[in-house]
Amino acid sequence: MKKKRIGLLILLSAAIFLSGCKEQKEDENVLTILNYGKYFDPDALEQFEEETGIKIKYEEYESPEEMYTKYKAGSIDYDLLCTSDYMIQKLIEENEVLPIQFENIPEYQNIDSRIIESSASFDPDHKYTLPYFYGTVGILYNTDEVTPKETDTWNILWDTKYTGKIIMENSVRDCFLVPLKQLGYSLNTTDPKELEEALDMLIEQKPLVYAYFVDETGDEMAAGNAALSVVYSGEAAYAQSLCDNLAYSVPKEGSNLWIDSWFIPKTCKNKKNAEKFLDFLCRKDIAAANFDYVYYATPNTAVYENLDEETKQDKTIFPDSSIIENCETYTNLDTKATNLYNQLWKELKSY
Repeated sequence: MKKKRIGLLILLSAAIFLSGCKEQKEDENVLTILNYGKYFDPDALEQFEEETGIKIKYEEYESPEEMYTKYKAGSIDYDLLCTSDYMIQKLIEENEVLPIQFENIPEYQNIDSRIIESSASFDPDHKYTLPYFYGTVGILYNTDEVTPKETDTWNILWDTKYTGKIIMENSVRDCFLVPLKQLGYSLNTTDPKELEEALDMLIEQKPLVYAYFVDETGDEMAAGNAALSVVYSGEAAYAQSLCDNLAYSVPKEGSNLWIDSWFIPKTCKNKKNAEKFLDFLCRKDIAAANFDYVYYATPNTAVYENLDEETKQDKTIFPDSSIIENCETYTNLDTKATNLYNQLWKELKSY
């Protein structure tokens, strides 16, 4: 009886071992990815699976803060994530990001060096991130009511002629960037005096504001409910597709250049496959498919060079070098600075 039990234990142990080996082997052939919603062509994901035999477990989220919460919950070991600049910086500072071995990504040569350099504010040594899409924050305006010359400066947003016709971003940093740039300050300032000046300007402006919106802005502008709005370039392009009399401008004082990038988190179990996926998305054909699906500015030069001239010259989608060089990317704020911004935002909303 004892021998039988030992034999059974051996068989059971062997079965568990083989099962574990099989599970480990299957896990090695899986990539778990977390990305913004509607930010990757589903057909391209299927193509990667067909070409490599690697299975994709794909999840989506709406905001960088939601992404952060899902990742930090620790219930899923993600292999790849895509999110916005300041949130990546936060995770880098928390030692949650692994370096990318770019020698394993030959197609990385297609990524625009200007966008790579612009990533230095959140990835100083260019070793953690791979740019995916980018854009700006600017003024979307109704050409029947506003002239292009007027939108050359953020100051138009304080013109009483447009009382009740201005939409501002319902976001503390995107709202504060407007007076900060108008005053000649950095949009990443943590100087209380500079931020108080910006708050005073926003309080002065508030009687002119029709609403503080985010996702509703494009539809509101297309419907003719406002003459001017502060928007992301992607939202501006969407609104222009609905209405011919809308145009977009990035004022001369400068603005925000946002960069959404891929990175490999510390939870990655399949770094080799993760880098294989990054190389795949840098390929001209795949990057082109994703550009057609998302229609935000792609940093892939091989894709850009093959676009028609009208699309290339569309500065709403593709800001030129002078615009990029005049913009800043957001950097992650420490707790003290974050609390100060939030306090000032509450003061503005309470007026």
